[in-house]
Amino acid sequence: MNYLRGCSLWVATALTMLLGARAVPILDSSGEEELVNDPLRNSLARSPLLPDCESLAWLLHSKAAKLKDEMCEKFTVCDNSMEMLAQNDLNLPKITEEDGCLLSGFNEEKCLSGISSGLFTFQTYLEYVQETLITEKQKVESICYGTKHLANTVRQMVKNPGAVIMPDPATQNTLFAKLKSNKKWIEKITTHLILRDFTSFMEKTVRAVRYLKNTRSLSV
Repeated sequence: MNYLRGCSLWVATALTMLLGARAVPILDSSGEEELVNDPLRNSLARSPLLPDCESLAWLLHSKAAKLKDEMCEKFTVCDNSMEMLAQNDLNLPKITEEDGCLLSGFNEEKCLSGISSGLFTFQTYLEYVQETLITEKQKVESICYGTKHLANTVRQMVKNPGAVIMPDPATQNTLFAKLKSNKKWIEKITTHLILRDFTSFMEKTVRAVRYLKNTRSLSV
């Protein structure tokens, strides 16, 4: 199955849903931007320029990073805040050496499984961010939507989809209740930490997908 091409077609549709008819910058593998007015329409006429899974990951990364920076400006909740270190006990998903996503010792099956599992796990944390940042609800909704679909798409790339760890609903409900029990002054710190780690996760996801493309592990 041509997974990356399938992902590209989905991303074009998703961008239309996430961003409407507005012009959006699409990042190619070189990091350069191309202005596309209607991703869905252009997907039929200019398939070589379609955004792929790498571009979707960068789009999610950019959206989360922007929200994180806005929080720093509005609420002075920033990465170098002492409170950030004190509250960093959220057990957020991370991509580590053990996940097989580093260039040395790269393991395609293990890496894709880890990425998909992490994206699914992030859903509950992002739902918390959505409820916390009321004024930015629509922006966070688009991140949640894109993350869920990217998680499903990556899962389809795994030879053994059962290797992807799906979050237990009861455990996720307990986690959400725990997050919601935070005092108001901790909410923004927690939200910032989630956005920070999500941004880092997406950056490493982009590197892994790009590596797979460059080594032709996945069809283009």
